Amino acid sequence: MKNVTLGLVGVGRIGVMHARNISALNSVLRPRGINVGLRLTDVAEEHARTVAAGLDAGFLPSVEALIGSGIDGLVIATGTGTHPGLIKAGVGAGIPVFCEKPVAMNVADSEPVLDYIRSKGGTVQIGHQRRFDAGYLEAKRAFTAGELGWIHSLRAVTCDMAPPPVEFLAGSGGLFRDCSVHDFDILRWLTGREIVEVYAKGSNNGDPAIGAVGDVDTALALVTFDDGTLGTVSASRYNGAGHDVRLEIQGSAGSLMVGLDEKSALASAEAGVAFPSGEAHHTFAERFEAAYRSELAAFVELILGERDNPCTPEDAVAASRVADAAQESLETGLPVKVSLAARSQGSRG
Repeated sequence: MKNVTLGLVGVGRIGVMHARNISALNSVLRPRGINVGLRLTDVAEEHARTVAAGLDAGFLPSVEALIGSGIDGLVIATGTGTHPGLIKAGVGAGIPVFCEKPVAMNVADSEPVLDYIRSKGGTVQIGHQRRFDAGYLEAKRAFTAGELGWIHSLRAVTCDMAPPPVEFLAGSGGLFRDCSVHDFDILRWLTGREIVEVYAKGSNNGDPAIGAVGDVDTALALVTFDDGTLGTVSASRYNGAGHDVRLEIQGSAGSLMVGLDEKSALASAEAGVAFPSGEAHHTFAERFEAAYRSELAAFVELILGERDNPCTPEDAVAASRVADAAQESLETGLPVKVSLAARSQGSRG
């Protein structure tokens, strides 16, 4: 039996989800001879102790104690502003790191982190979980196999059923960096092409407090790929029908829709059409439950040297470059070219 102990930093909303998923990994990995243990820490010590006790996990009083306890991998699920320091702490200790996206609040803050990882020969996987979703995987397979022909249009949608707290939005970097960055990543990953220009617009018709902290509640970006293909990326915080994540891929030989199933957050206006009949997802955690579990299983495999890195820091920063360009376009009202560095440094998976 191979024993792998993961240390988790941060047990807020997404951290608790990761903790539960890590605890559930053994049901999948033990039959393969892999046993996964969990230790965790958080500045909210009482809450962290409660989470640890409920999952039969270990609790450590600090990040330093967690890293020094002999863990085999560090999982970072804290606020974006803490990511650079925690990534460096794990890499500096010679420990493989899994970090929720993004690497840092923006590309400028990410570059020194990339330099540090490279200088130490570190292993860091970034959490773009859509790369593990069954629908996106099938779309990538079909496109790569040539079943869709050449792509003429891509339409990506990511809509929350209700907005997160304004306090979170105030430090999120904006709707494109927090939300649409997942679409920018998956478009790049699926097509194997780079986005070279972005033209973005946004609006605020919901809670005025969102605008007061410098964000928008709804946005649309027109993206141009390096081969001239066009795509749109739309996002909203107010999709009352449910959490809606879809990708429409239209090609010269065929079309596919990711996220079109019985839980789709939409209804047909056509007479006699009952599809979809299921209850829509309410949150991103529901929509990508299986993908979140799979990406952590992949991290364990990465630690054991059984697979390549499914989402490198360079991948994540390449998507963030597009998000930064979209934010700049939103603020200036002008199309923005994406930095050439995005096309030279990031692999596309």
